[in-house]
Amino acid sequence: MNSAFGKGIRLKLFRLLKEKSELTQRDMNRKMSVSLGKINYCISVFVRKGFIKVEKFKKTEKKSAYIYNKGGVIG
Repeated sequence: MNSAFGKGIRLKLFRLLKEKSELTQRDMNRKMSVSLGKINYCISVFVRKGFIKVEKFKKTEKKSAYIYNKGGVIG
């Protein structure tokens, strides 16, 4: 995903996370019209490169959720 198209998706996703870090991956998928798998891949790249941190917390008794904290800037 190093094409200009892939970089554009990552930049758009990073900006979306900057605005609303509480979005679920499904929310991001719907807002960006990008596959859930691609969203998941991009987030894992962000985490691996240290751009964001993922924190798990209990949303309800049966479900858990994640919050995406920005740790750096896309380069």
